[in-house]
Amino acid sequence: MSKKNRDKNRKFKIETMEDQWKYEIASELGLLDKVLSNGWGGLTAKETGRIGGLITVRKKKMKKVKEQA
Repeated sequence: MSKKNRDKNRKFKIETMEDQWKYEIASELGLLDKVLSNGWGGLTAKETGRIGGLITVRKKKMKKVKEQA
């Protein structure tokens, strides 16, 4: 996908909670500069997997809190 098309598609995407978490976690791991300069495709599989794993942990915690409420 060309950069032009990627930017065009991004304008219409509704940001979800997971999208916000992705940026927060990338920042916590020190990867935010890399994401902002190269996009998400610029990350290694290990970095991407780590972010995905931490999102899963947050989802499980949120689910647990909802069940207790």
